[in-house]
Amino acid sequence: MQTDLTLGARDAAAAHAFDAAVLATVGWGPHAEFPGWRGDSLGARGEGLVLWVCTPFDGGEASVGNGTMMGFPAPSRAAADAVHAAAMARGGTDEGGPGPRPQDGPDWYAASLRDPSGTKLAAVFDG
Repeated sequence: MQTDLTLGARDAAAAHAFDAAVLATVGWGPHAEFPGWRGDSLGARGEGLVLWVCTPFDGGEASVGNGTMMGFPAPSRAAADAVHAAAMARGGTDEGGPGPRPQDGPDWYAASLRDPSGTKLAAVFDG
């Protein structure tokens, strides 16, 4: 079974390059790609949760949802740190560096960022 999240990107090629580098740190990779679109999933299998990044359907400017955030499961605190570092090295912006998030759960550790299109992403370890 597949569940998907689709996000618009101002520059799909740049977004795909950013995602490839950042999501690889938690074991995600591309499983499908065609003009303006790419699907990433855990192990590049196209199963479970899939992130599709594309140019907007209506041809308009991509915009960011206020309060919208995609959280990727990180297998460890070090993996959440790696996601944040990879994102910062590739033009992401910090939205809450790696660290404990006790307000979200006693064992939560997360790193929050925005990709170059402004979409908020997080890597979350619930250990």
